[in-house]
Parts: sequence; structure tokens; C-alpha cells
Amino acid sequence: MSLDTGCPHINELLALKPPKLSQSVHREECTQCFDNQDGPLGVDVCLACFNGACLNQDRHHARTHVSQSGHAFTLNVKRSPKNKSSSREPPAKMTKLAIVEEREENKFEHSTAIKCWKCNPEDGKVIVVDNPATRSLVDEVLHSLSSARQSEVKAWEEEITACEHTLLLEQVQSAPIPPQGLAHCTSCDLTSNLWLCLSCGALGCGRAQFGGVGGNGHALAHFNESGHAACVKLGTITPEGGADIYCYACNDARLDPDLATHLKTFGISVATQKKTEKSMTELQIEQNLTFDFSLTAEDGSALEPIFGPGTTGLSNLGNRRVYHLQINPCYMASVLQMLFSLPAFRARYFGQVPGPSQGTKSTPEVIVSPQAILHWSTCSQALPADCLDCQLFKIADGLLSGRYSKPHHDSLMHIDNPLAHAPVEKTPWQVGLKPAGFKALVGRGHAEFATMRQQDAEEFFGHLLTVLRRHNHTRGEEPTETFAFGLEQRLQCQSCQRVRYRVDTMDSLSVAVGAPNAKKDNTGGKKYQSIQLTQCLDLLLGATGREELEYQCEGGCGKVSAVRQTQFASFPDVLVVHTKKFQLVNWVPTKLDIPIILPQDDVLTLDGYLGQGLQPDEIELPDSSSNPPSAPQFDPEAVALLEGMGFPTVRCQKALLATGNAGAEVAMEWLFGHMDDADIDDPIVIASSTGQTSGSEPSAEQVAMLADMGFSSAQAKKALRETGGDPERAVEWLFNHPDDTGEDVPPASGESKAAKALPGSTRLPARYRLKAFISHKGPSVHSGHYVAHIRIPGAGKKGSADKMNVDSNSADDWVFFNDEKVVLADKESVNGLKKLAYLYIFEKA
Repeated sequence: MSLDTGCPHINELLALKPPKLSQSVHREECTQCFDNQDGPLGVDVCLACFNGACLNQDRHHARTHVSQSGHAFTLNVKRSPKNKSSSREPPAKMTKLAIVEEREENKFEHSTAIKCWKCNPEDGKVIVVDNPATRSLVDEVLHSLSSARQSEVKAWEEEITACEHTLLLEQVQSAPIPPQGLAHCTSCDLTSNLWLCLSCGALGCGRAQFGGVGGNGHALAHFNESGHAACVKLGTITPEGGADIYCYACNDARLDPDLATHLKTFGISVATQKKTEKSMTELQIEQNLTFDFSLTAEDGSALEPIFGPGTTGLSNLGNRRVYHLQINPCYMASVLQMLFSLPAFRARYFGQVPGPSQGTKSTPEVIVSPQAILHWSTCSQALPADCLDCQLFKIADGLLSGRYSKPHHDSLMHIDNPLAHAPVEKTPWQVGLKPAGFKALVGRGHAEFATMRQQDAEEFFGHLLTVLRRHNHTRGEEPTETFAFGLEQRLQCQSCQRVRYRVDTMDSLSVAVGAPNAKKDNTGGKKYQSIQLTQCLDLLLGATGREELEYQCEGGCGKVSAVRQTQFASFPDVLVVHTKKFQLVNWVPTKLDIPIILPQDDVLTLDGYLGQGLQPDEIELPDSSSNPPSAPQFDPEAVALLEGMGFPTVRCQKALLATGNAGAEVAMEWLFGHMDDADIDDPIVIASSTGQTSGSEPSAEQVAMLADMGFSSAQAKKALRETGGDPERAVEWLFNHPDDTGEDVPPASGESKAAKALPGSTRLPARYRLKAFISHKGPSVHSGHYVAHIRIPGAGKKGSADKMNVDSNSADDWVFFNDEKVVLADKESVNGLKKLAYLYIFEKA
């Protein structure tokens, strides 16, 4: 046994325990910046809490963690790639959307050193300790599932489950179908891409699919006619009982636990089957491999990569170990690039950003955010990985400092790509940052954003703003307010002509792209007719956006016609326009690539869309919220029938109330399903039109939950009262009423309650210029690829390390962010891609 006698703290080290299976070990990367184990200094892993921290002298994250936590021992980990064999075997065929398990020790060499920070509080003292306890501790740290892998493995596995239509399948006896190779669609001559109805044995071709797979959709037509939902794809059935099963009712892939029995009805023996066609997963993989945006100019020349502050790429989190699948968080990368190109986010999380001329072409100026330095020294979270501010400062530092925006030529660029056994072109792209920690924190607990599957960029944008506001509601600087604006809805009764105004706070403007008008192009695909963006705005905010609807007038007119119109109540500093290109076509989510033509010079003028609010000559409709709650009415005959069956009166009334007085029989079914409800015999609480309940107070548990988020008890109680006791709506109410203390102080005589200040501004002219746009390539929101184009004036000066781009003083320099690939965009290509964007981001001029 060897001990370093120069360290008097050895016994404290020997008392440390290895990480538990549930603990995250941050050995790959610093949790507060993107310095990692591949750098010359490596990463120091705390041997008490397993936080990972860098040794960068400007950021001193390891030293800060030691001083704040009191944890004295770290394990310095450095990683270097092993020499790869010249004859690398191609990877095994991938058959499901999951992480391909690879052994890290086969690809890398690790060097480690234990350090005591009590002996040297500045940099830690390397100590030599060699005994079974410390060897076991080091081995456990190196071989435990790292924090990044832990979240990826859980998020990537795509589970296919059974549904009611496969579990409760009813089959109709049918004659055996023709043997494999002789079968064809009953409605056409196709002999491939055939789907067998598991209910009646009808054979129909599938829909045309990516990869050149033909189909006329006759299986779907059979479902629409018969209602038979479950089908199996012939040619994918294996002797082990595997097969592609699809449920048209659920519109998703499903599992049939009794597939062998169900197929036997049609004379198919699973044991004799041979797989002859690609599964949907294999086709999905091939499709995702082909999704890429062109990195060449209109004349065919390659676009030059650029480097420096503000032009750092974000690596595709799905690239590692998963065959470059692009069912991945590229939606997150494009949104983050957009956010941190805006002054509000730069100022909040980074401070002054160097201009394109600062720094050299290969060694950009390194800046440390003063806000980040202050936060690092005062952060109260035990682990920076659990602190949203730490992760936001980390993202800002990574994207804006320029430290990581460098050409990458060596083998590390390709070592995470299992398809890289073939020679690859040495394009000097950046290695790209992997924001895995940020994604895990922001997506925690969310059914969709916690996964690695592709999601909607606009939905993630809204989710991220909600997360930031919940975190920052007690702070002064709130960069998300740069997007906030008021949207006014005016409702006018067509009988009495009285009006009601309502203003909702919004962060983006969703506009319809009109009815699809398409014709087939030369390849047989659809080519849609273009539409002007101003036309889309008119459909929502202009005269053509006036909507007539049926309305129960509070003024006593009864059920009449009313006209509703939407306009801006205020304008934001940054306007996000979401084009609704994903629509339901025959109840199937479909992407419509309708070209949208932007105004000249990308300048949008919105003056004509500003609402005026209540005018002097207008009369307001009565406020229904001021009406006292009325007692519910019950059908006396139904009550008598239910009471005659032995049910107590209060239960009879509750059942009728819950079923909309639909009759005794429906109410009786409801009663049988709610006999065990804890409050079944409680008195009925009458709800008012505002959602409040008479005589009811929020529960202590609900109040405590909101108080844990930083709100006062008075604020929590008022929010719950205002929203009928709904905790989620209460949170939204609190964020929309930040100045409300919760104390209900009656207004002075003759004084009306002050209206909540609107976000944004009503100042005119309201002129906006396009700052960025996010594009999507692929047929579905759940597949394909997102990229971002951002206008960065002077970006042409940044250049590459090997060759400077053409000098440009133009304010129209567009930078193309395609994961880790960052290039100065070709202007002609930009003009074409603008038309097919999904999100447009305009800055107020």
C-alpha cells in the first residue's frame, strides 16, 4: 500500500463512497462551461458529489466548487483517443431507435490523478494513494454511466406499446391469403408495401413513403370504410414473431402481443415467415440520414465555415452512437442560436460581446461575463447541473465567447460517428458544443422535451420561455419580455351593438398560411402556390380576419350572432411569427411547404394592425364576472328516479350536474363510476363565472406548492381563487400579475382598479426587420431537421482559420447554423429558404 505522507487528510479520502447507480457522474465536461476531458487540463470530478469542473484560470470552476461545497478531493480525468485500426468493421445494422452501446475503453485512453484541495486551495495538490478503496473509487467513477449517457439512454429508447385496438382485436373468419410473393393489393396491382388488416384479412397497399417506397393508400382507405384499425406489414414478419404493426385509429406504431394467433386466422404461420422488406424503423433511419440542408452556394461552390464570437455551432446530440439519426434536439439548437443572437439575452447572460473585428482569425478574444462571475460565487445550488442560471451562463459563454469556435481537423471529429469507417473529407468544421445538461434540466419532467425524439421548435420556444419566467419571476432583468406583447380581441353583439374587449399576453404570433393550393411538379410531388406574409397577417389581424360566431349575449339579447376581431394591443421588441405549416389533412398531421413571400427588404410595417381599445361612442357589454353565481337546475323527474333507486339526493344532483342533465340512465352510470369518490357526499359548491367557488378556500397543499416556487401565501391564495383552484392556471395567473401582492384592497371611492400594464409598446411606427428564421426539412414535425439563419452584420469579416472570407461591411451578412456547421450563407440560397421558413424573428427597427 502506498500513501502520500505529505497529505494529512488521507483518512477523509478513504471514507468517501463510490457513486450510486442513481447518481450522475459529470466526468465528461465541466457543468459550468464547455471545457471537457479532451482538453489539456482535463476535468476535475468531485469525489464527494461527482460534479465536474474545469481548471481554466479565467473561470476557476473547480476552485469555486471546492470553496463553496467544502469537498476536498477531486479526480482529474483526461481523455485521449486511441490509434484506430485501419480496417474498421462496419457497424451492425440498426433495427430500432435506441442508443448503440459502445465500450469507451476501446476508443479512448484515460489518465487520472487524485488531488487534495485542502493541501493546495488554489490548484489542488496531486497525491499518490494506492490501496483497494481508492482504486475501487476511481474505477467506479470511470466506469459509471456518465451524466450525459445516463440521460441519453433513458431518452432515446423508443418504446412501442399495445393499444386497445390490438389488445381487444375482434377477427372475422377469412380465407387464407396468397403465399409470400404472390399477394397483391386488392385495389391495385402493387405487390410490395402491403398491409394486412388483422380484423378481416383485407390486403391494401400503404401510403407512399420516403426512400422511394410506393403506395396508393388503399390500406388507409379500408380503415376509413370499415373502421378496422390494426394492420401488419407483410414482408416484415419474422420467425421470432416480430413485425411492423400499425394502428390507424391511434395513428402510431403498435404492439400485438397475440400476433402469432391473429395471423394463424389467415393461414400465416409465423415460424415459416422470412423478412423480405425494410421495417418502418429502417426506412425512418434511411430518411433521417438523407435530411440535410445544402452547404453549397447557388453556383455550386462550397460555403466557407466561419469562426469566432457569436458563431459557435451546437453539435447534434443525436450524432453520438446513433448513426447520425436526426430525430434529435436540433429543434433546441436552432432556438438557442436565435435567442442568444438577441441583445436582451446577450446582455442578461453574457454582457458585452466582441464585434466581428475583435480577436484574430484563429484566436478570438476571450471574454468572461461579469454576470456569470458574480453568479458562480453566489450560486446556492449544491450542483451547478441543477441550476438553470448556471446552465444559461454556460450556454452563453459557449456560444458567444468564441473559445470553442475553432476549426477541428483531427480524428476526434469523427470518433463518435460509427459510420466513419469509410474515408471522410477533412472539412474544418467546429466540433460543436453538446448542451446535454441544459436539455436535461429544461426538459425535466416534460413528456416530450425529456426525450431525444424530434419535437416542434415553436412549442419548445414557448416551453423554454415558461421555464425561464418561472425561474426569474423574482428577479429584475427578464430577457423573455423582449417577446411579450398584447393581443386584443374585440367582440361585438350584432343585435345590441355593444362590445367587449379582452387583451391576452402573447410571445409569438401564429398565422395561418391559407388553404393549400397545390399542383404536381415534374417529380410527382406537390408544389404549393405561394402567399404573401402580409396576406397571412390579414387573415388574422386585418379586415379579412373578422370572424362571425354564435354568441349568448350578456346584454339580454339571447343567442345571437357576434363578430370577433383580433389586433395588436401592443408591439414587442422582437416579434416571432409562427407559420402554421403543420396541419391535419384527413386527420393526419401533414407539413405543407407553402412558400411565404416576405415584404421588400424584409421590413414589416404593422401600424395598420394596432387596435384602439374601447372608443367613446362604444357601450360595453355587462361584465358576466360581476354576476352572482346562480344555483344549478336539475331535472326533477331524473332526481326522483335516482332517489327511488336508493341514491342520496346530493349524489343524484352531482351525477346530473356532471352529465349535463342528460337523463337518469347516464347519471346512474356516472354514479357507479364515482361511488368511491372521497367527496361524493360533500355539499355542491357553486362555481361563479370567473371560475371561483363560493365559500371555498384553496387547500394548504396547493398554497404550499406555489409558495415553494417563491410566491407569498397571499399571492398563492389569490391566484388559486382566481383560477378556480387549478394549480397550473394559477401559476400562469401569477406570472401575468407580477405586481399583485395578493392583498384584496378595495379601491377608494370613485377610483377604479388600475389596469395591468401591457408588455411591449404602442409607439408608432411599428416597423420590423427580419433578424433570423428557423427552417424545417422533412414531412413531419416528429422527423426531419431544423436549422437557423441569423443576420449578423459584419460576419463576413470573421473568416476561417485557413482562408479569410471575402471582406464585407454589409449589414446583410447571413450566417447559417446547421448543428456544428456554421457558414457564411449564400444570399441567393437565403432568399429561397426564407420562403419556406417555419419561424420568422423580426427585430423592431
